[in-house]
Amino acid sequence: MSRTRLALFGGTSVFYLAIVVAVLASTWLVLIDWKVMLFRPYQQWPELHAPLDYFVVLGQRGPTAVMVAAWLGWRSWRQHTLRPLLVLGTALLLLNVTVGAVKIGLGRLGPHYATQIGSAELFAGGDIFPSGHTANAVVTWGILSYLATTPRARRHLSALSAVVALGVGLTTVYLGTHWLSDVLLGWAAGLLILLGLPWCEPLIGRAEAAILAVRDRVRDRLREPRTAPVAPVAPLPAAGPLPAVALRHAEGLEEPVREASGAAPGGTAGTGAGAHTPSIRTTLSQPRTHAVLRSERTPVSPAGSRRPPRSRPATGG
Repeated sequence: MSRTRLALFGGTSVFYLAIVVAVLASTWLVLIDWKVMLFRPYQQWPELHAPLDYFVVLGQRGPTAVMVAAWLGWRSWRQHTLRPLLVLGTALLLLNVTVGAVKIGLGRLGPHYATQIGSAELFAGGDIFPSGHTANAVVTWGILSYLATTPRARRHLSALSAVVALGVGLTTVYLGTHWLSDVLLGWAAGLLILLGLPWCEPLIGRAEAAILAVRDRVRDRLREPRTAPVAPVAPLPAAGPLPAVALRHAEGLEEPVREASGAAPGGTAGTGAGAHTPSIRTTLSQPRTHAVLRSERTPVSPAGSRRPPRSRPATGG
């Protein structure tokens, strides 16, 4: 906050309080309000009524906020910063709180609803003091000059916003919707908000940093690869020693199956006439494969010989 801005803020504050006191005390300012209202400017120059009905829209909060927010949103996107939009939001919030509180607190009626000539029409349930159109025109269009990045742009935008704010305020007096004192207080209220915005800059900076941090966290979370959950695997049972039969089967030492006509399973072939050489067929229930676990010691051979008994030739009688 520079010294010049502080001096302007102090002078505008004194002017604001002087207008409020003059209306509360029903001084000469209230008499001027009545003289302007009884003059009825809209009847003196009726040809201006139609164009001024459209011009006064530049002071309405909804349309002006949308237009200025669109421009500042484009600037925020180009400059990769949220400051222009946050400054506008802060200014409009201050405008609604300060102007709205005074409107409701004083409750002044408008010229079209006045009940007694010469009266200030305060505390009668109205909401026109100060003029919302005028204060909104000062703040909304003044934001453009406040956010200007070059001295030349700031001068041109300051002149443009001043012309729009003065024109909107005088148009409301012409249409008979506001007293002249309402417009004077609206100009002062809007100018105080613009002059006090530098005090809000630290808060605006912290808000921008917090919003950008949340945006970065959300963006990082969306960019993380999504992996399917892994189903838990049941633990395998502890491996124990293989049974003897399974070990022998894995080693290929199972007993062959013998089929011999006239021969006992474990004896010798019979002799005599009609004796035939036994046919031996050995089958294995499973091909010989190397076992996963081999014994370190030599397996013991089973009882008996693995070789089939040799057949003896039959002798004569």
